[in-house]
This record gives sequence, structure tokens and C-alpha cells, in this order.
Amino acid sequence: MKKIRKGKVIMTVTIGLSCFVLMAVMFMQFKIVRETDITSVENMRKSDLTTELASWKQKFEETETKLNETQQMLNEYRKTEKSSEESKGLLEAELEEVNMKLGKTDVEGEGIIITLKNANSTDVKISAEDLLVIVNSLKLAGAEAISINDQRIINNTDIVYINNVFIRVNQERILEPYVIKAIGNQTYLEGGLVGTGGHIEDLKKLGHDITIEKSNKVTIKKYEKDLNIKYME
Repeated sequence: MKKIRKGKVIMTVTIGLSCFVLMAVMFMQFKIVRETDITSVENMRKSDLTTELASWKQKFEETETKLNETQQMLNEYRKTEKSSEESKGLLEAELEEVNMKLGKTDVEGEGIIITLKNANSTDVKISAEDLLVIVNSLKLAGAEAISINDQRIINNTDIVYINNVFIRVNQERILEPYVIKAIGNQTYLEGGLVGTGGHIEDLKKLGHDITIEKSNKVTIKKYEKDLNIKYME
């Protein structure tokens, strides 16, 4: 960004100097015309007038050439500035896409919402492993973003069972009901969870209360913590 600002400053100064030089040349020519003795011009011989006319013509052509060069330079600078703005826009779009993939921005789109509650009639509770199986199934079904109780799931998210008492996601304790949100093709996402072999069906057999809701406006919050990379260089 500093380089772009510096380039704009240099561009502005250069154009200003070019325009100043051009105006100075034109001013000098106008001054010469005003100071020219009309009587002397009338007394000049034809050959002298021809020479003087050629001289003025040359000066005019030089001034016109300078004007065209300045205009061309201005057009080039404008193109450069436009190109810089386009490059800036592309970089910002690319950065936004990267942040979305890293989970650092809020996202919204069609998908499903799964709500899980423990059964009252059994001591077998929904575990961190159950949530992990569901998350992996959603990923395999093409989920573009997932969260559990508004904790965004990223590559290094931890989903662990602490002392068989509570579940922790992203180092934060979560309590039931467990609400899993996923953005993606609704049919694929639901198909990866239900039916023969689907983990949801296994949990339902244990008596747990599980619902799946389709929505065209699923909102998933961003990952709030810092992305710490310890081992990659």
C-alpha cells in the first residue's frame, strides 16, 4: 500500500512539473508577441518575413509536440493508476477469499442446522467423538463452513471430552443442546448423516433427540482466536 501511495505522489509531482513547463513556454511566446514592434514587421522584407514565419512555425510545432507528449504522459499515468487500483481490488478479493477459507470471516449461505440433545432414558451421553464423526461426515459431504455452538470449525480445531463431564471446542466449554451448522448443498449434507450407516441414525437408536433443519440462510460466525502456526515455516 505504501508503494502505491508513493507512486501516486511521484505521478502527481511529475504531471505538475510538466504542465508548469508547458505553461511557461506558452507564456513566453505570448509575451514575445506582445513586445514585437508591428512597424518593424511591416518594414521587413519578404525574405525576412518568411524566415520569421518559419521560426514561429517551428516554435509552435515544438510547443504542440510538448503538449502532445504531456497529454500522452498523463494518459499513461492514468492507466497506471487504474491498473494499481485494479491490482489492489484483486488483492483484497483474494485476501477475503483466504480469510473465508481460514474461517476468519462471518459467512452465510444455504445449508443445514443439526440440533442434538441427550436422551433422558440412557446414561450414554453424546460425546465429543460423536460430534467429531458428524463434523467429518459433513466435510466429506462438501460442507464449506461448519460450527458447533457458534464455535467455528477450522483445520486445527480441538473437539475433546473433558473428564467425561463436558465437551470442549476451540478450548471453550460447550453445553447441550449441541447446535451444528453447516453451509453447503443441503441434500448432500443431510444425506451424509442420515440413512443406513449415518451416525445420526445410530444416535437416534440410543434415544437421543436429534433434528435436522434445512435453511437457505445459515449464518456461521468467524473463528475468534489467533491462528498460531508452530511448526510450519
